[in-house]
Order: sequence, then C-alpha cells, then structure tokens
Amino acid sequence: MVRKRANKGDARAKKVLGEQYYNGKLGLTKDVTRAIELWTEAAELGSIGSYFQLGLVYYDGLAELQAGNFENALQHFMISAKMGDEVSLNGIRGLLMDGLATKAQYAEALRGYQDAVKEVKSPQREEAKRLRGVEDSNNYGLH
Repeated sequence: MVRKRANKGDARAKKVLGEQYYNGKLGLTKDVTRAIELWTEAAELGSIGSYFQLGLVYYDGLAELQAGNFENALQHFMISAKMGDEVSLNGIRGLLMDGLATKAQYAEALRGYQDAVKEVKSPQREEAKRLRGVEDSNNYGLH
C-alpha cells in the first residue's frame, strides 16, 4: 500500500518507504541510495521530515568522521556530495589527502556534485546567491 501511494506521488509515503529502505526493514534490502532518492523526491513535494532525514545522512558523515570511522564517513559523504553538498565534497577531499579515500572515489563524488549543482541551477538561485554575498560582505564591513 505504501509503495502504491509513493508511486502516485504521495510525499509522506515516499518518506516512509525511504526509511524502510534506509534501515532494511519490512522485508526490503537495505538500500541507502534508494532511500536518498525517495527522501529527495518527498522533499521536493514539500515533506519537511524528508529534509530532516537528508540532513541526518549528512550529519552521520560528520559524526562518523569524528569517531574515526573513516569508511562509514566516506560512504555518508559520498551520498551527500552527490546531492550537491559542498562540505561533504570537501570532506572527501580531506580523506583523499589523508590517504583514506581514493582518487577514483573523489572523482566520482565530484562528478555527482557537479551534476547535482547543475540540476538545481536557475537564474533565481544565482541572484539569491549574489545577494547573499553582498549581504555577507556588508555584515563584515567588506564593501
């Protein structure tokens, strides 16, 4: 029933189905990539809970890194970098420089990051970014 609703564009069903894939529950094989896809679709439909889930994936990468679980951190960073998160991409670069990630992994993350950024690029976003930069420079006396 949840799948049917998710396939019809129900944001709540997509969020719930994403959680089941993320945790490998209800007979589903654990599939973090599919979970991220579902949460992203649900977020685009207005699901605040899905934004929260996506944020947790990003946070998990930082927490794993701080705990010294570099392989897990890399996995989380790969996911969020491919969703367009620059901090995660930089985290992978740091792991590469420390010998904890490969050039191929960084290249894969970079390609995914660039694709995600290109996908969400719009004149309105560019104008907002420009205005944020002006606001930041004014706040710091950098006229």
